[in-house]
Amino acid sequence: MSITRREALSVGAGTALLLPGAAMATTASPPPTWRRGLDNQRIADLGDGRFLNPIVSGDRPDPAILKDGADYYMTFSSFDSYPGLVIWHSRDLVNWRPMGPALTRNIGSVWAVSLEKHDGRFFLYIPTKSDPNSIWVIHADRIEGPWSDPIDLHLPNHIDPCHAVGEDGSRWLFLSGGDRIRLAADGLSTVGAVEHVYDPWRYPSDWVVEGFSPEGPKIVRHGGWFYLITAVGGTAGPPTGHMVIAARSRSIHGPWENCPANPLVRTKDETERWWSRGHASLIEGPAGDWWAVYHGYENGFWTLGRQTLLDPVEWTTDGWFRMTGGDLSLPLPKPRGGRAGPSGLALTDRFDTLAMGSKWSFFRPGPNETARARVGGNQLSLKAAGTAPSDSSPLMLIAGDPAYRFECDISIDPGTTAGLILFYDDRLYCGLGFDADRFVMHQYGIERGRPANPHGRAMRLRVTNDRHIVTFDTSGDGGRSWTRFDRGMEVSGYHHNVRGGFLMLRPGLYSAGKGTARFGNFTFRAL
Repeated sequence: MSITRREALSVGAGTALLLPGAAMATTASPPPTWRRGLDNQRIADLGDGRFLNPIVSGDRPDPAILKDGADYYMTFSSFDSYPGLVIWHSRDLVNWRPMGPALTRNIGSVWAVSLEKHDGRFFLYIPTKSDPNSIWVIHADRIEGPWSDPIDLHLPNHIDPCHAVGEDGSRWLFLSGGDRIRLAADGLSTVGAVEHVYDPWRYPSDWVVEGFSPEGPKIVRHGGWFYLITAVGGTAGPPTGHMVIAARSRSIHGPWENCPANPLVRTKDETERWWSRGHASLIEGPAGDWWAVYHGYENGFWTLGRQTLLDPVEWTTDGWFRMTGGDLSLPLPKPRGGRAGPSGLALTDRFDTLAMGSKWSFFRPGPNETARARVGGNQLSLKAAGTAPSDSSPLMLIAGDPAYRFECDISIDPGTTAGLILFYDDRLYCGLGFDADRFVMHQYGIERGRPANPHGRAMRLRVTNDRHIVTFDTSGDGGRSWTRFDRGMEVSGYHHNVRGGFLMLRPGLYSAGKGTARFGNFTFRAL
């Protein structure tokens, strides 16, 4: 049986992508597929009472979820992208739409946060990798904001805070490594010192993992127990490393009893659809059923980052719980009782408004970075900065499909260089830019060829990323005719296990040198 490259990379029931050097196995049954939504992007809701993971595609790691009446809110680690911590909304746990960013000031690389509501106020506890590392808190009276300025809690040696309220009303932050610290009654400062309260369960010594790394604690109270859910095994690295474990206690103060069925979630084989599954939260569904939200890498697509997954939960007669969705490769029944709403976000942009945060974000911006960008006349004007994508703080999107195409009209001032890129970080990216006289090719995070540019200071550029095979096309007549640029690329290695940083390969645009670049009629389409 022969299969095409695209079929081989569409991993699902009946098709398996193995790691390099392994054999490809197929059966006659077709893989499940997604419905298509805005810009032909895949959406989880299949429209027949079922859904197919991911519920939020692309780089949406470390999901922090909150139930507030009939509404669900979720946000994700935003790392070096600002505005960051975009709040997403759902009524059924499957269909999600972004509302807007909660964090606008650059306080460092934002890791796994805790999103909570306490006494009518919303809180975000934010760990950052910065100089020095710390944990911050912001708050708002309404989930839409405005959110307060960040307050530094001065906790330099921990990540992944989780807000919890004890049976006595005390407020706590549970931290990585099995530690915790008490919060003041208003939740805006700490009381006392960090204390160690829990020794996480350890997996067998011969398992293939990235490292022990107990992190991502999440606390939920149910049926007279506090459940402490933790990630161990490392976040990336081998697909079989990351996993979910649980412990419980009658009191927020312990002692904690490890679940006898640990681990509750783990990728066991590299042929599974989702790799490195972990960092879970439990959440009650609209009809009182229970679900787990966690992240995972899509088989063969580390470049897409960690995507958000939904797994049904069953409570057992002994007071524990288990996940019942298997490897999440097949469609599952949707949560009962929820009201489906709009799903996803259109990435095509006519630039009638500047959708900062919800759509576009700067990479590692300076204090006044947003002043570089403005819209008018259905164009985005982006003032030049730096000399290349590496130091110009490009504007980026999150694309959640394995294959897509994006294109844009670009015009530049004398002295400006601008273009379209696929950007992992400031040392690993690719793309095509131009100045008035020459193209500039970006590859491996460096600037390479400088062939002549026949179009001058205005052209339309197109980038196609077809499952890691990248091609560029240029047009001097607004897209009526195209010329293939004579340099294609393969980018499957542009990801965390090569470069570190826990990021994803993002479509973006940049403006460097002097003057201003103007971008218009930006279109995106998943393939």
